[in-house]
Amino acid sequence: MSLDQSFSTTRPLFGQVALVTGASRGIGAEIARTLAKAGAAVAINYLVQRDAALEVAAQCQSYGSKAIAIQANVTNQQAINQLVTDTNVLLGTPSILVNNAGLAHAELFLDTKEKTFDELMNANVKAPFFCAQAVLPAMIRAQYGRIVNIGSIWGISGGSLEVAYSASKGGLLALTKALAKEVAPSGVTVNAVAPGAIETDMLSHLTEEDLDQLTRETPVGRLGTPIDVATAVLFLVSPNASFITGQVISPNGGLVI
Repeated sequence: MSLDQSFSTTRPLFGQVALVTGASRGIGAEIARTLAKAGAAVAINYLVQRDAALEVAAQCQSYGSKAIAIQANVTNQQAINQLVTDTNVLLGTPSILVNNAGLAHAELFLDTKEKTFDELMNANVKAPFFCAQAVLPAMIRAQYGRIVNIGSIWGISGGSLEVAYSASKGGLLALTKALAKEVAPSGVTVNAVAPGAIETDMLSHLTEEDLDQLTRETPVGRLGTPIDVATAVLFLVSPNASFITGQVISPNGGLVI
């Protein structure tokens, strides 16, 4: 077996460049590490947590992959364009985009203010929309690309006390399906991963009693981990997923079926 063949087997993403937004912690950080293990060079986008992002980059580099941390507010189109330009210069042209950056908020529907609604839509719909728009021209020219949007089960089923959040994640799933149809002839796939209850900071507002109840309600009998999400992403960005587009994979332990 040649060196190239060996790398294609053990590091299926070798030679590819991945841009992961919101990757300084939690699910985003695990996605970055997982893609790096698979051989991709990884651009780790962060908003404010520079030290954490640099640590994730160092972890990715320890797997033998190139990795850099790049600050950008992905709710701003100009910042997105600069993020993609910086990635092009420092790592190469992204063939993989993972739109992980997002915002969650729990509140009664009647108490939800316009500012909160706008912030959720900007983070969960506008940012993925324009990140995809920024990377797609190069993907279309190459006739190859993988885009994965990180959604939520509430985008599928809706969540009480999270109406605005659910609406934004539902919008992201609609974006995923529509864009998948538009760019499929250009060799680009667009899919979504919609996690259930995952052990991250997003569950920090729950009490131990709440977490126990959530665990009992999950048929597999446990909460998810960031690795559960990252492995789904890895499959969707791999060459083996070329016939899968416009789909939503939901690692939720059977909580929503």
